[in-house]
Amino acid sequence: MREVLPEPDEPVWQDYANCLGVDPDLFFPERGASTREAKEVCRGCVVQEDCLEYALRNGEKFGIWGGMSERERRRIRRQRALARAAAEESSVTA
Repeated sequence: MREVLPEPDEPVWQDYANCLGVDPDLFFPERGASTREAKEVCRGCVVQEDCLEYALRNGEKFGIWGGMSERERRRIRRQRALARAAAEESSVTA
C-alpha cells in the first residue's frame, strides 16, 4: 500500500511534535546511555501516538520514537503479531 503524501503546505503530525527543534542526537543515544531525557521530551507530546505508530509501521530500529526505545517497540511488534495470529486462527476455526 502506497502512503499518500500531504500537500506541501498541509501540516503533518511532525509539525506538532515536542521534539521539533531539539537536537536529534538526544533521540539516538549511544548504546547503554540513558534514554530518560529523550523520553521526557516525548512525555505529554500531543503527537506521541502518531510518532510511535510511524516508527512501528516503518520498522524504525534505532532511537526513541513516541517515547519508546527499540526494545519497547520490538515488544509491541511481537504482541501485535501474536494478536494477529490468534485472530486469524480464531477466524479459521469459527
